[in-house]
Amino acid sequence: MARRLFLLLLAVTVELSLTGTTVEAVGMNWGTEASHPLPPSKVVELLKSNGIAKVKLFDADPKVLRALSGSNIGVTVGIQNSMLKSLNASVKVAESWVHDNVTRYFNGGNRVRIEYVAVGDEPFLQSYGNQYRPFVIGAAMNIQNALAKASLANVVKVVVPSSSDSFLSESGRPSSGHFRADLNKTMIELLSFLTKHHSPFFVTISPFLSFHQNKNISLDFSLFKQTAQAHKDGRKTYRNSFDLSYDTLVSALSTIGFPEVDIVVSKIGWPTDGAANATSSTAEAFSKGLMGHLEKKTGSLPRPPVETYIESLLDEDQRNLSSGNFERHWGVFTFDGQAKYSFNFSHNPKKVGNAQNVQYLPPKWCVVNNNKDLSNASARALEACAVADCTSILPGGSCSGIRWPGNVSYAFNSLYQQNDHSAESCNFGGLGLITTVDPSQDNCRFSIQLDTSHSASQIPSFCQSWPLLLVFFFSGLF
Repeated sequence: MARRLFLLLLAVTVELSLTGTTVEAVGMNWGTEASHPLPPSKVVELLKSNGIAKVKLFDADPKVLRALSGSNIGVTVGIQNSMLKSLNASVKVAESWVHDNVTRYFNGGNRVRIEYVAVGDEPFLQSYGNQYRPFVIGAAMNIQNALAKASLANVVKVVVPSSSDSFLSESGRPSSGHFRADLNKTMIELLSFLTKHHSPFFVTISPFLSFHQNKNISLDFSLFKQTAQAHKDGRKTYRNSFDLSYDTLVSALSTIGFPEVDIVVSKIGWPTDGAANATSSTAEAFSKGLMGHLEKKTGSLPRPPVETYIESLLDEDQRNLSSGNFERHWGVFTFDGQAKYSFNFSHNPKKVGNAQNVQYLPPKWCVVNNNKDLSNASARALEACAVADCTSILPGGSCSGIRWPGNVSYAFNSLYQQNDHSAESCNFGGLGLITTVDPSQDNCRFSIQLDTSHSASQIPSFCQSWPLLLVFFFSGLF
């Protein structure tokens, strides 16, 4: 009996050390908004080879969940915002969703270790207004009840990821932190629900956005540099942007009566393209600074997050650009699973490993034919960028330095790759030319897309592409 008790206590101690009491668990966000996503089996191999023990998904794609079966990777499955209204309105819809996307993966030997169901993807984002907010709590309750009916409520927790703009401090002092006034009632309801079911509060912390939106936040302060000028709030001294934002959240939680709720940082990262200071070297400095900070528990944090999820695993060329061109470049890895910089995950002593045996389309590119009359080339490039990803040639991008007509070739190639080397997609009124000579220049990569059997060219809606067209038109790139 004494031996069994000792082993039980030992197991609990080890578990606590892995989940937050000694060392906070670190996972990755795995998004799939890509025209040619890396096959899920390759992604799971990438996760395992780099010692990544947790992933947060934004939906419940069966292909992804099947690939995760038997991996022992902790999984957060997501429910898209578009489903919140129906889940709020019907218990039956919630039960059906839980059966199809959770329960079925607990049966059999190769189960998926689902830990959380994330109801919505930042549904409180200020730009959404009241579009999703009225349905969030009801949807969460119905999912909770459906899990209870399936006898999974003690295993799978229901959470609601909140955006970084859900809390603020007008003075810039964390002690004055509070939730947005329009969210107060909803947040009290949400936190009451989370507390009742012993679930953590999922929230985005974004030092990158804080740096871009706040003139008082320096780059060094955002990157955990010891030389950064400290920010003071009474007797507290803040030496980095993460602690400043995190304590602002803690104050906001305390203000509405929930000072003890566990916190999970569900998104935090630094993009590598699409904006000023969005580079691989800067992202590397941020990532290493963050990991070292979480490991040492330095700073003024009274209680660190119990889990932290890096944004994100892979680049995604179909992500919405409403927040900025950098949205498609959050990946620690490129779209094809190649590391952008050196980075160790969760105390893994090995160097970061790349995806292996990746299948690409043949080594062909589409470029502008310099022997043709190019007077209409700019207009054709705009047409290409209306559907393909051209964020890297916009101001602040890694390819923004290439001159005309090199940037036209980049646009042509982006559409050609997205359409699986279809000859018609390299026509452009006779201005396109298919070549086997790599047109990449310096740090500007003309990529070749993945050859995946389940890939399909996904064309963004025109309303997403229209702001991008305006940027091109007024920037004079063409």
